[in-house]
Amino acid sequence: MLIWFVVLYLLASIGIGLYASTRVHSAKDFAVAGRHLPLHIVTATVFATWFGAETVLGISATFVKEGLHGVVADPFGASLCLILAGLFFANKLYRMNLLTIGDYYRLRYGRTVELITTLCIVVSYLGWVSAQVKALGLVFNVVSAGEVSQQTGMIIGAAIVLTYTMFGGMWSVALLDFIQMTVIMGGMLFIGYLISGMTGGVGAVVAHAQAAGKLDFFPHGGYTEWVPFVGAWLTMMLGSIPQQDVFQRITSAKSEKIAVQGSVMGGSIYFFFAFVPMFLAYAAIMIDPAEFGALLDSDSQLVLPTLILNHTPVFAQVIFFGALLSAIMSCSSATLLAPSVTFTENILKHFVFKNMSDHQFLRAMRIAVLCFGMIVLAFALNSGASIFKMVENAYKITLVAAFVPLAFGLYWKRANNQGALVAITLGLSSWILMEVFNADGVWPPQLVGLLMSISGMLVGSLLPDMTGKRSLPEQEHAYLHHHAASHTGHVAEHPHAPRENS
Repeated sequence: MLIWFVVLYLLASIGIGLYASTRVHSAKDFAVAGRHLPLHIVTATVFATWFGAETVLGISATFVKEGLHGVVADPFGASLCLILAGLFFANKLYRMNLLTIGDYYRLRYGRTVELITTLCIVVSYLGWVSAQVKALGLVFNVVSAGEVSQQTGMIIGAAIVLTYTMFGGMWSVALLDFIQMTVIMGGMLFIGYLISGMTGGVGAVVAHAQAAGKLDFFPHGGYTEWVPFVGAWLTMMLGSIPQQDVFQRITSAKSEKIAVQGSVMGGSIYFFFAFVPMFLAYAAIMIDPAEFGALLDSDSQLVLPTLILNHTPVFAQVIFFGALLSAIMSCSSATLLAPSVTFTENILKHFVFKNMSDHQFLRAMRIAVLCFGMIVLAFALNSGASIFKMVENAYKITLVAAFVPLAFGLYWKRANNQGALVAITLGLSSWILMEVFNADGVWPPQLVGLLMSISGMLVGSLLPDMTGKRSLPEQEHAYLHHHAASHTGHVAEHPHAPRENS
């Protein structure tokens, strides 16, 4: 019954995704759903995109082993990222009516900064999407009782997500996210209610976790404890903001107000629901300490699936794996679409195949989805990292290379092309050097990279411009916030926008 339910669920998802593809008539429809999404859909897609494999399988296992201190990056940093994006970035970016986050870097700083930041953003998605594909393989392996290997499951899962994402784009992602959010929330609450009855209630689980020190959040030591703690928190809280999937949800909204509210509400809901898998995983330790203690040492990602399969009725198994599949598929489709659209718009269109028609541009985005999906599958099949670590590591490169130019560009008028280039250079080089020579030191490499990036922006922007390119004057900076795209959804080229010198 369980395996047939999974098959039917996947077929239904493909059907809904292909139905959504009938709404795709232009590149703008494919990339940002024509900017027509209402509040409930925007909220759902923000939540569902982040509530993925790492939330259900990765965070829960990490919490059981390390407590709240170990999950500071996600959900604490991740949910704050969405809330901060809504409060401080959504309104400014929405008004500019851009297709990708890379378009912002081109308008604000020029082609070189656009190219470098786009490459960093695209690369950052490799680990994130691979984590979702890896989780799909795990689910297929578990529900088939080992008949389907994890590797085969990854291939099947990737093929399904590729099918509806490649045809339906953001419309498929948005419609499925709304349905899957309902399944996730209902399923997780039902399973939480069922499991709490086996442990004496929620209070008993919380009391047990508190007695074991699992609810201690802040470090107890000196700076050697606090510096890595802050570094982990900032990695996802700030490193996730300059990401195309966050940007797409903001710009897909029907209005600026919905963009802000949807991001804040989605991030808030995500924070609270991320505790449900943590509760379930810790309850498993109380139900059978020997069985699940051994799993923690061998493969902690199997704790929750094993709990459901061995200690709940078939109906509950159907509910759980339906919610789990919803979480993984919604996250994987969104994170597969985002880098593909960014690569097509900011690299292929502006550096390789110029003057593409809208039809050619749409076809190029679909081909990019297919190619990126194949690369992600290959990476997932050959990676030995845990789901949680694959996701956590994804944001380091955008933290050190893309966050400072975005934040300073929006809020500091003196930020210029030279400052952005120095910030990116210092951020990336210091991060890479730290990863190579002092990866396990007190100072996390990505935190050093962030501090160097901030220094580079300040120094580079305040010193005389040595790049030979015009800085963005105050009136042009104001233009960015009133920028309107052409009717096709492509970025309108302002006559005074910064360009590379010929």
